[in-house]
Amino acid sequence: QVQLVESGGGSVQAGGSLRLSCEASGYSVSKNCMGWFRQAPGKEREGVARIHSFGGLTYADSVKGRFTISRDNAKNTLYLQMNSLKPDDTAMYYCAAATADGGTWYQDCRFGFWGQGTQATVSS
Repeated sequence: QVQLVESGGGSVQAGGSLRLSCEASGYSVSKNCMGWFRQAPGKEREGVARIHSFGGLTYADSVKGRFTISRDNAKNTLYLQMNSLKPDDTAMYYCAAATADGGTWYQDCRFGFWGQGTQATVSS
């Protein structure tokens, strides 16, 4: 059974940083495509970043240069380092893992496993 557990959200002022973590069980973060999504109130869920099994990285234009996705294979954990945060970054952030069928496409990966989400709130 695949489980993805996010942590690290919180409230910060604009310009601050947060580091989100996603601990996976029943699934290898190193052998599959992993990603981060976010959903703000009243808006659709959007892809933020993804890391491919071979290490390729992709970011949404809105976070390029500020966010960094990475993984620790030994800990089977995915991270999202968020710097220079803006109020527009306020959202529920979700960790996602690729699946063979169904799910949501983002870039070249299809995501079908989701964590419960962690809230990030940025005040001006």
